[in-house]
Amino acid sequence: MNPILQIKPLGFQWETLDPFLFCVHHEDAFPKGNEEMGPDKEYLKGRHIGDDFITKDGFRMYHGKTVPGFPGHPHKGFETITVVRKGIVDHADSLGAAGRYGDGDVQWMTAGKGVQHSEMFPLIHSDRENTMELFQIWLNLPRKSKQVEPHFKMLWKDSIPNYLHTDGAGKKTAVEVIAGKFWDTPSPAPPPDSWAADPKNEVAVWNIKMEAGAYFIIPQASAGINRVLYFYGGDEIIVGETEIKKYHAVEVKSDEDLLIKAVGKDAGILVLQGKPIGEPVVQYGPFVMNSKEEINEAFEEYHANQFGGWPWPRYDQVHPKEKKRFAKYSDGTVEEKEI
Repeated sequence: MNPILQIKPLGFQWETLDPFLFCVHHEDAFPKGNEEMGPDKEYLKGRHIGDDFITKDGFRMYHGKTVPGFPGHPHKGFETITVVRKGIVDHADSLGAAGRYGDGDVQWMTAGKGVQHSEMFPLIHSDRENTMELFQIWLNLPRKSKQVEPHFKMLWKDSIPNYLHTDGAGKKTAVEVIAGKFWDTPSPAPPPDSWAADPKNEVAVWNIKMEAGAYFIIPQASAGINRVLYFYGGDEIIVGETEIKKYHAVEVKSDEDLLIKAVGKDAGILVLQGKPIGEPVVQYGPFVMNSKEEINEAFEEYHANQFGGWPWPRYDQVHPKEKKRFAKYSDGTVEEKEI
């Protein structure tokens, strides 16, 4: 039987299935950083600064004007999962929380009833290029959780388990278990109000890295679970008996074991899986609710109170260049890691 339900090419913003809203894969070859941790002015010529999404000289500035990234902006009604494979992200938010993370770290933020945050990409290296690669995944919240208190959690790279497998030919596969459980390897706990917090919802975020020529089996989940493979790195994979080219999404049956082979080159595959929430989704920009009326209420609330305001000196807040990886939570707790 063919396990594949649908195959689609991938653009900048990847389509996802309920309970996910979408995923974006950022890849930017940022140059050496200047004293402000941004690119030199020569790189800014010919760009639509403030809204720069066209790749030029190998990178984009996004909404950043000095430092690339996304200055303070609101979210409500869903969660962001930011998986940084290469590079550094500086976080600041309206709750007074902040952080610097990257090179394998994951930040999981529940926006809940509303929060402002900034995500800047400081070019901390002045002696070499600042390569950036990350996934940002939007995971919906059910109606009962859309008004919960905002919460952010760091999954530091040394806390994310890897499931390791060697096939009969000695070829290796590694699975970063960011959410969910892979065979007997569980992920770190997600935020408490997440749809992923209940194991019955079978939410999974797995980043699979396969050696060229490796065979690997993804174990079956329950029937009725949405499961999509995003083939983002490599040349070709074979799913079941179907050849899949790079940068394609593959929706597969969830209640069958799935055989995959990496062909030609090492392969990178992001898997998003979960039980559908099954509620109406109304999205307008950074707000995701269940009705147009709730969207209007969200805008009115944001205009009235700015979701707590902005306690930082600048909306494109970046931390000192010499600062290590860290997380400062809204309760004042601080964690520090080496760069």
